[in-house]
Amino acid sequence: MAETFVIDNSIVMAWCFQDESNQYSDDILGCLEYSTAIVPSIWPLEVGNVLLVAERRKRLREADSIRFLALLAQLPIIVEQETPERMLKEILSLARSHKLSSYDASYLDLSMRKGLPLATLDENLISAAKDCRVPLKKANKNRDEKH
Repeated sequence: MAETFVIDNSIVMAWCFQDESNQYSDDILGCLEYSTAIVPSIWPLEVGNVLLVAERRKRLREADSIRFLALLAQLPIIVEQETPERMLKEILSLARSHKLSSYDASYLDLSMRKGLPLATLDENLISAAKDCRVPLKKANKNRDEKH
């Protein structure tokens, strides 16, 4: 049975930059063959900003960004919309209490609300997830194993 999980931008961007790639992020990408990921509404802007900064620093060409976005569009990643009120109240409060950016808190909040595991490489977010008893996504190498 396909599992749904929350994926944060640290994982997604590891797919874009070869020097940031690692086994965990690669395994999470493999899980998307038969699972669905959800992300908070801030995610598309986060992805776009990382790509723009990389282009400005000559780490990527515009063509690389366009190709990466086309590949991302093919993945089963669903953007969960948030109201501005939630963003400015609950998510901001969660960010304060766990010393996270509001962006990172939005992933944690989504995992908590949906009762879903979180896939992240961000150490502060991992720590906050553990504090909130949010399970971290395990990435098994074998497709037949439960993801």
